[in-house]
Amino acid sequence: MEQGIVIKSTGSRYRVLHGDGKITVCVIRGKFREKNLRTTNPVAVGDNVMFEFEANRNTGIIKEILDRRNYILRKATNLSRESQIIAANIDRLFLMITIMLPETPVEFIDRFLITAEAYRIPATIIINKTDLYGETEINRMEYLESIYTRIGYECLRLSINKNQGIDLLKTKMKDKINLLAGNSGVGKTTLINELSPGLDLKTEAISDYHKQGKHITTFPEMHPMPFGGFVIDSPGIRGFGVLDMARNEIYHFFPEIFKSSKECRFYNCLHLDEPGCAVRAAVESGTINHLRYRSYVNILEDNNRKYR
Repeated sequence: MEQGIVIKSTGSRYRVLHGDGKITVCVIRGKFREKNLRTTNPVAVGDNVMFEFEANRNTGIIKEILDRRNYILRKATNLSRESQIIAANIDRLFLMITIMLPETPVEFIDRFLITAEAYRIPATIIINKTDLYGETEINRMEYLESIYTRIGYECLRLSINKNQGIDLLKTKMKDKINLLAGNSGVGKTTLINELSPGLDLKTEAISDYHKQGKHITTFPEMHPMPFGGFVIDSPGIRGFGVLDMARNEIYHFFPEIFKSSKECRFYNCLHLDEPGCAVRAAVESGTINHLRYRSYVNILEDNNRKYR
């Protein structure tokens, strides 16, 4: 058998990189099941797999998925209890956001970050399109930077049009498997074209009516970078549902909420309306940002509806 890494998944066929840069299109036969995890895609981009060549030696059959170091997943749909694995074996998540055209909601950022925290994937926030920002947008950008740097997340400013921040990003991505994620239209594919110009991936303009991006990337795909390492381009996501978390552990993945929770009167405090809640006191004093707390409450409510 041959060992390789899945660089593209289309749901039924998988492109597997192996050997000295060879790519073989593979399929799976039978069912691969994850322990206690219902997924729509048993094999994901970033998976290390064992496969056998078919008789023609041009295609292969995946026989085994090797153990994953980590993975990141989302709800398959808003109404589904199944999940979709976006990528596996990730060294760092780069979450790309924009202040305008389109505006990335804070709760979207927080849902992605807590999922990364849950699976121990380091995360960096990239703020793109900085060359387009006026005073209002700059103030908003600085406000968001203050929220996230205060709790330990690195924030990088990026202008692809003016080639600002690209070299720093290459340094941070070098020789690593990097997942590039974000809502539709923030510029993920444009960035990958800049990082590796030979790819010439298709991009499309922002919708004038909705001020949102169109889903150009249909399936996750891992691209080798000329400076070393890989970048996984993930489909643009308009909503990000949190899955696979118990209701009473969600606050563990908000670092500042978890820190304050140690001072709560009750060990099982959910930080909603319990007496002696140190988290709510920290929100009222400004120690915990009210937008982050709002995200926590909304995610908690969403999680609660899932089990009704």
